[in-house]
Amino acid sequence: MKPLNTYIDHTLLKPDSTVEQMLALCQEADRYRFASVCLLPWHVARAIEALQGTGIPVCTVVGFPLGASTTATKVAETTEAVRQGAREIDMVISLTALKSRHYDEVFTDIRAVVEAAHAEAALVKVIIETCLLTDDEKKRMCAAVTQAGAEYIKTSTGFSTGGATIADVALLRANVGPHVLVKASGGIRDRETAVAMIEAGADRIGTSSGIAIVTAS
Repeated sequence: MKPLNTYIDHTLLKPDSTVEQMLALCQEADRYRFASVCLLPWHVARAIEALQGTGIPVCTVVGFPLGASTTATKVAETTEAVRQGAREIDMVISLTALKSRHYDEVFTDIRAVVEAAHAEAALVKVIIETCLLTDDEKKRMCAAVTQAGAEYIKTSTGFSTGGATIADVALLRANVGPHVLVKASGGIRDRETAVAMIEAGADRIGTSSGIAIVTAS
């Protein structure tokens, strides 16, 4: 296993997060050499400035947290974020389309965001909100994410009825294509849980508890 810090997207997605909290997060990410900072879109430009020269990429969210905005809106969010310098986009699928069995629309939504991000060499993590899905729906999303060309499939927003589970990480790892990575997010607050997620197949860990995880003995 790689050093634990290299798996962690150091995350601040609270709706009341302040500039001061964002700047502190950036300093922590540089100190502990986390994989990225994951922030609300409003913070992106300032975070890019704060992290200049550190090599820490800025990740932001699109269609967050419900996934219910239109594809055109998600594309506009993505385009603005990558224009400002975000290098990673965590988008939420259209859960309403999925639950309505409009599978083509779910795929089109993902693919449009992937194209907008890739146009500026940014990668995409697709949040499928596993706590709201059946196993069949999770497998469908594994196929859709693979076919859409996204780099990651991600378990959760952390804002719904549940977060990442070992079983879901293992299911996603077993059903995505070989070039798709898995991000576990939601409820990962200690080293033991983080390591278990990685052992189950997670390549990234989204958490606001990164420091506690990497400094635990």
